[in-house]
Amino acid sequence: MIISLHPKNPNPRDLKKVVEILNRDGLIIIPTDTIYAMACRLDSKKGIEKMCRILGKKPEKVNFSLLCSDLSHISDYTAVIDKNVFRLMKNNLPGPFTFILNANKNVTKYFSGNKKTIGIRVPDNIIAQTLVSELGIPLVVSTIHSDDEIIEYLTDPEEIHEKFENLVDAVIEGGIGDNIPSTVIDCLEEEPVLIREGKGKIQY
Repeated sequence: MIISLHPKNPNPRDLKKVVEILNRDGLIIIPTDTIYAMACRLDSKKGIEKMCRILGKKPEKVNFSLLCSDLSHISDYTAVIDKNVFRLMKNNLPGPFTFILNANKNVTKYFSGNKKTIGIRVPDNIIAQTLVSELGIPLVVSTIHSDDEIIEYLTDPEEIHEKFENLVDAVIEGGIGDNIPSTVIDCLEEEPVLIREGKGKIQY
């Protein structure tokens, strides 16, 4: 199934369809402000297990991120955030950044392998933000890759649907995606460390 949503003003009726799929442990593919990503509810064990099977990895080996709706949402799922790290996040979110933080029990209880850290995102994308707000819980996401040796990421929703239609419950079409991933900042130590330079340029 492919569901088209306007990137600036998604239709409430179609949004409701997507929310219903997610609430039934569904696995979908959604647009973000960077790469299209597989997504399910954080509390969906079936969704997370299905995502891992598609990726061919064990849950403890997958670099999952959480899509949150805003900064206040983040504190519900992470350990205490240092004030300098919080300021850094406030300066750059919403935006194409992934901040690696220590997870709290609201995250770890849903993952096997004693997962202690998680990537946190607040994407500058209305579809993704609205879905999380409607659900009231973050989405667990993992970016999808192309089989092409030159093009690393799939950007066309039609191509994504063709590849994944028998693997996921729905592909959410919200325009052509980007082919540059997010910038990743490790905030586990006293000083944040740039792990991957991607689409976003961090503002300190």
